Amino acid sequence: MGFRLPGIIRRASSSKGLDVPKGYLAVYVGEDMKRFVIPISYLNQPSFQELLNQAEEQFEYDHPMGGLTIPCREDLFLDITSRLSRC
Repeated sequence: MGFRLPGIIRRASSSKGLDVPKGYLAVYVGEDMKRFVIPISYLNQPSFQELLNQAEEQFEYDHPMGGLTIPCREDLFLDITSRLSRC
């Protein structure tokens, strides 16, 4: 499985077969395409919507990992999501 990070975000192994709990979404981030499981409530947040816009511009609907790929550095993603987990 993965390990717990501060807040609600969990980093999971890169296996595509892992289950995603109800109410969560798996995304792939960074150069290494690390898999994170995040609450779907993040999708409504303006800072996360900006990441989704970047994903749409770069990948359109062709995501190489078979799931949502976020084209940003892992540290930036963790910074944004850690702020969201405090809300």
